[in-house]
Amino acid sequence: MPSGRTHDRITLLSLSPLAVLAYTLTRRGDWLLWFSGAYLFSGLMFGPDLDIYSLQYKRWGIIRWIWLPYQSCLKHRSFFSHGLIVGTVIRVIYLFSIVLIIAIFVVAIAQFIWGFNWNWRNVAQNSLTLLKHQYLGEAIVTFIGLELGAMIHSISDHLVSHLKRSQKKPKKRRYKRKKT
Repeated sequence: MPSGRTHDRITLLSLSPLAVLAYTLTRRGDWLLWFSGAYLFSGLMFGPDLDIYSLQYKRWGIIRWIWLPYQSCLKHRSFFSHGLIVGTVIRVIYLFSIVLIIAIFVVAIAQFIWGFNWNWRNVAQNSLTLLKHQYLGEAIVTFIGLELGAMIHSISDHLVSHLKRSQKKPKKRRYKRKKT
């Protein structure tokens, strides 16, 4: 398995060709920025190794504690953390859930202090409407960037593991002589 620094190098070196490909396919500079930002975020901070005490985990700094329940629920290199598409979807849902829980507490405290009205249903409906009608392209491109960042990580893990297994020399068997 490559080290965290090797994964970082792979992420940084693969960004340019992937960005060129993304721009060639979309011809949109704003989508290129969404894609590139998501790809770098995924490769450096939001990748599959959040399931262990890793460089990606450490980069979350003082809020890295939010990943502790995630780590306790997932086995390292499992399908649910390193699986293509599934791993990214689980991390996005997990992070969204954490942000939502924190937002509920912050809004509840703010409502208590300042006494303003807040309707979660309207906020959710307005957010979904904006996502569907104005930012669907950006959401798709962002998810593709997140997934490719994770995919490069998982593929490099599997390739290095395969190379190490194939380079191992077979152990010589020693046979014990039977005493007669």
